[in-house]
Amino acid sequence: MELAPENWVGVGGVHGRDLRKVASKVPLVCHGLSLNLGGWAPLDEKFLLNVREFLDRFQVRCYSEHLSYCGDDGHLYDLMPIPFTSAAVEHCARRIRRVQELLERRIAVENISYYAAPGRELGELEFLLKVLEQADCDLLLDINNIYVNSINHHYDARAFLRSLPAGRIAYAHIAGHYKEAEDLRIDTHGAPVCDPVWELLESAYQHFGPFPTLLERDFNFPPLDELLGEVEHIRHLQQRFQARVA
Repeated sequence: MELAPENWVGVGGVHGRDLRKVASKVPLVCHGLSLNLGGWAPLDEKFLLNVREFLDRFQVRCYSEHLSYCGDDGHLYDLMPIPFTSAAVEHCARRIRRVQELLERRIAVENISYYAAPGRELGELEFLLKVLEQADCDLLLDINNIYVNSINHHYDARAFLRSLPAGRIAYAHIAGHYKEAEDLRIDTHGAPVCDPVWELLESAYQHFGPFPTLLERDFNFPPLDELLGEVEHIRHLQQRFQARVA
């Protein structure tokens, strides 16, 4: 199970008891929403120390964040694209290293979907690889975001995928999206996973071997059996490629 620490740090009472009950039965990972890794406002170090205590208390297996910016003097409530420049690489890597220092653990950063690339000097892939290397952090591999970006920005999704460093993949996200037009997809987490995204996940398992994969759904929830059917499809693909690796 994945949760956003912003929603749970410091929560007590009945909700805190429910969380402790879940954590005793199901491994947890945390996916942050507000670190603002690409922004210029100072990191919220007090919040990070609270997150560290939370991660330790619930034995959270992995903490991830978006490779984006989401605030300045206040929170923008959206994940904005970082300019693909060498200066931005150094800026983000420095902030990620500080986060890891405060948390006393590695984090994973997620490749985000984006719809504009202001000030681009580097390609998306080159920017991502440089940040991972300079920050020495892990990757939360979002399969749907690669597909969405490949349509919107006209590149080969499988070639992008194969260029990623296998040793840095912590786990993956898979989700559905909205088809605005033939050449425009919107990352929503509000629809079933489509066939091309399933095929890209299959290609990833074939290339890297199976890795932990989480199904995201934020709204338009179908009957539970349909969601569990998607989870079972992930498990089926993992087992199929695990057998090949073995």
